[in-house]
Amino acid sequence: MILLTILVFGLGFGWLANVIIGNGSHPQNWGQLLAAGVGGSFVGGLLISLLSGDGFSIRPSGIIGSIVGAIIVLSGIYALEARQK
Repeated sequence: MILLTILVFGLGFGWLANVIIGNGSHPQNWGQLLAAGVGGSFVGGLLISLLSGDGFSIRPSGIIGSIVGAIIVLSGIYALEARQK
C-alpha cells in the first residue's frame, strides 16, 4: 500500500512540477514525470523536512521541498533532452 502511495504522490508532484515550469509545448512523458516526482520528493522533501526539524512526518515543509526537488529534477531532464537534439 505504501508503494502505491509513493507512486501516486510522485506522479502528482512530477505533474505539478511540469505545470509550474510551464512547458506546455513539451509532450508529457508520464515516466519522466514519475521519475522527477519520486526523485525530487526523496531528495528535496527529505532534505527540507530534516532541515526544518519536522523529521519524517508529512508537513508543509516536506511537500514544498518535494515540489521544488521535482522542479529541479524535471528541469535537468528537459535540459539533457534539449542538449541531445
